[in-house]
Amino acid sequence: MKKIEAVIKPFKLDEVKEALQEIGVQGLSVIEAKGFGRQKGHTELYRGAEYVVDFLPKMKLEVVLEDDMVERAVEAIVAAARTGKIGDGKIFVTNVEQAIRIRTGEEGADAL
Repeated sequence: MKKIEAVIKPFKLDEVKEALQEIGVQGLSVIEAKGFGRQKGHTELYRGAEYVVDFLPKMKLEVVLEDDMVERAVEAIVAAARTGKIGDGKIFVTNVEQAIRIRTGEEGADAL
């Protein structure tokens, strides 16, 4: 099993969710996040005062999948989240040693 964590632009969330549903992903978690990468934020003008916005709004998606679905899921996320501009986000794939469904006690792939 693998865990995919994707940090994307907020307005791309619906497109990414739909792309994952189309390939058969049944569950995912979404967390509102703030951060920056190479773009390092930007400056804004508010009531005549200029200030720096260091942390930009992002969405973090987490999904745990069986190994054979990971490549298709990553491709779906990239295709749906890409704008071609700086700040499109990142995807991280890590190993998951164990998964347990709390309600039934199912373990491993059965818990997904």
